[in-house]
Amino acid sequence: MTIHSLSPLDGRYENETAPLRDFFSEFAYLRTRARLELDFLSALSETGLVRPLSSSERAALDTFTDDDAHKIQEYEKVTKHDVKAIEYVIREKLPSELHPWIHFGLTSEDINNIVQGVALHDSREKVLLPALDKLIDSLREFAKNYRAIPMLARTHGQPAVPTTLGKEIAVYLSRLKKCRDEISNHKFEAKLSGAVGNFNALHAAAPRINWISFSEKFIRNLGLEPNVITTQILPYDNWARYFQSLYLINSLLIGYAQDMWRYISEGYIKQALMEGEVGSSTMPQKVNPIYFENAEGNLGIANALLTHYTQKLPVSRLQRDLSDSTVRRTFGVAFGHTLLAWINLTRGMSRIEADKEKIKSDLDSHWEVVSEGAQTVLRAAGRSNAYESLKSQTRGRVLDESNYRHWVESLEVDDATRARLLELSPESYIGLAIQLVDKVLRESKIGNGDS
Repeated sequence: MTIHSLSPLDGRYENETAPLRDFFSEFAYLRTRARLELDFLSALSETGLVRPLSSSERAALDTFTDDDAHKIQEYEKVTKHDVKAIEYVIREKLPSELHPWIHFGLTSEDINNIVQGVALHDSREKVLLPALDKLIDSLREFAKNYRAIPMLARTHGQPAVPTTLGKEIAVYLSRLKKCRDEISNHKFEAKLSGAVGNFNALHAAAPRINWISFSEKFIRNLGLEPNVITTQILPYDNWARYFQSLYLINSLLIGYAQDMWRYISEGYIKQALMEGEVGSSTMPQKVNPIYFENAEGNLGIANALLTHYTQKLPVSRLQRDLSDSTVRRTFGVAFGHTLLAWINLTRGMSRIEADKEKIKSDLDSHWEVVSEGAQTVLRAAGRSNAYESLKSQTRGRVLDESNYRHWVESLEVDDATRARLLELSPESYIGLAIQLVDKVLRESKIGNGDS
């Protein structure tokens, strides 16, 4: 029962993370390795070393059940070796004449690394990218809706030059799209080269066969990129780069979750009120930003694991030690926390809207933020002390509209310069923010999304 699960990914958050089970559960790992052994046997038959499997033999092996998985686990209690246990179960389903060719010339890692490479590839295509695309779409929609809403920006936490709410979201949207393209284009490596990476056993048994070409073709047929320069194990540099890309996505999303939390805290963003929900056990008025907070926590957990993968997996003693194996079995945990965070951010985005009155009120209360534009207009008019003049009027002070206009009227400037200064306001001084949002919206399309 899920309430007895040790991990919340298989308990509290089972529904959100269940899609990853098809790639990273123990059952999936056993099933896919068994299927790969059969794929290898079929590939061997193309070399003429062994006869092809008959349709009935293949049919008998196409279904992998819980009973098969349990039988492998029973064998493993004796063998203390899961890949050998898989081989023994496959033997039970094939005629004895084929038994010598099961796992022929391979080392366990030839099977394990390919299966995990396939899991990394397929989980990206079927689970992670679709979830990320939904999140990106939610940011695109929010940025589009509020592209022209002027808002007080903050640098170092202090009121600063105005921006638009849509532009602030568009920055994250642009960053996410670049990261999305990076992980989408990543090609996962795998190896099939024997116990020390030299094809020793395969070459000794059948020297006439070009085993390097065989290996490369076999791996490419599975959608992976072959690496034939290995030790017993695949150099995990390639996988580490993928983990680093996911780490970067999660890191920027931590920043995003914190910024959204701050906008909600300041009242710039309102959360939808949902019937029956409670924000506090004692304070009835509260509506907590739970999805953004949950996402931030899960992103941190995921990144802790992703960091360990990039530090641990590229390092192995001589030909290999077994410490990488247990680490690699946790990939689903890192991806589970990642997926959960992305889902919750998307949920959070679906339940918020801008409080335009609050945003306008704050902006109108800080006319000092147009001092950048004012001093630049004065510089263009030839005033060498423009910055210093504005500094003495505004530094550490809050100006309203009347303060600002009084200052402008007191200046000894030509009428054209005075007019340009009077045209400035916190709401109008947004530069090219709207155009920049539109540029991001065009460039961040995924598929046939509109602009």
